[in-house]
Amino acid sequence: MISSHLSVVSLRDLMLVQAVHRHGSFNSAARAMHISPSGLSHQVQKVEQALGAPLFERGGRRVVPTAGGQRLLEQIDAVLAAAEHLQQVARAGEVPFGGELRLGVPASLGPYLLPHLITPFPQHFPGTRLSLSEGKPRGLLRRLNEGELDAVLAPRVTPVSGIAMRPLFFEPWEVMFRADHALASKRSVDLEQLEASDATLMTESHCEDVLGGGHVQDVSLESLAALVELRGGYALVPALAHDRLASMPNIVLAKLKGQELGREIALYWRDATPWHEDVQNFAGLLRKLAKQRPGLRLIDEGA
Repeated sequence: MISSHLSVVSLRDLMLVQAVHRHGSFNSAARAMHISPSGLSHQVQKVEQALGAPLFERGGRRVVPTAGGQRLLEQIDAVLAAAEHLQQVARAGEVPFGGELRLGVPASLGPYLLPHLITPFPQHFPGTRLSLSEGKPRGLLRRLNEGELDAVLAPRVTPVSGIAMRPLFFEPWEVMFRADHALASKRSVDLEQLEASDATLMTESHCEDVLGGGHVQDVSLESLAALVELRGGYALVPALAHDRLASMPNIVLAKLKGQELGREIALYWRDATPWHEDVQNFAGLLRKLAKQRPGLRLIDEGA
């Protein structure tokens, strides 16, 4: 329990004590803190009485702490530092997301979408740091639910209780071939032209039922491309990764004709977040970016 004597000591009183210590003089500290020397001396005595111990030796040319006062002054510095940190945390509410957005993104999306987000983000959310975490959608949504993340970009699923969701855009799959594949010269192919047994699929694609088979691999897109280069066949990959994958040796990509296959990307956040307006603004920025990317289609938010 804090004693009644100490409870009446204010942060201002402690700041005055700290000023005396820093300046080594009551007169200099009084000028710096805009208080009279007698008023400053009175406030320092108030703190000393509350603590039950003298803080300074008086009478010399320079005011110096007592041995016990030195230890107490270190604690006063810690109290004032904690108060300053508390103030900074409170002021963080004046900037979007309280100064930091902890965003989770799947590894199959982040490297291909985030380069388009990094530049405009600070323009739309000044003073806010964007902290990124990659992982699998299910794990990211679990971390969101547990409070480790503030928002998650992931394929659209039915959110659990306490989690809100806003649909953003549809990202079609493209077909990735080895350069010597019989269909590699085609700019677009029909689904019927693809042999299900030749498919290598990401775990996130969920296309094995549509294709009627395929080898599902829990690997990155770059590793998926390496498998196609080694084994041949083909893989279905998200359109945002087109430029990166097309730049890899012995790899070509084609669009899918006819039946539209792809994934719907949504933004997820906790219902209890205090940053509802910021989340909606962030979703708006993501939809704006998606509108500028070839191949992506905005999802009707009423759908």
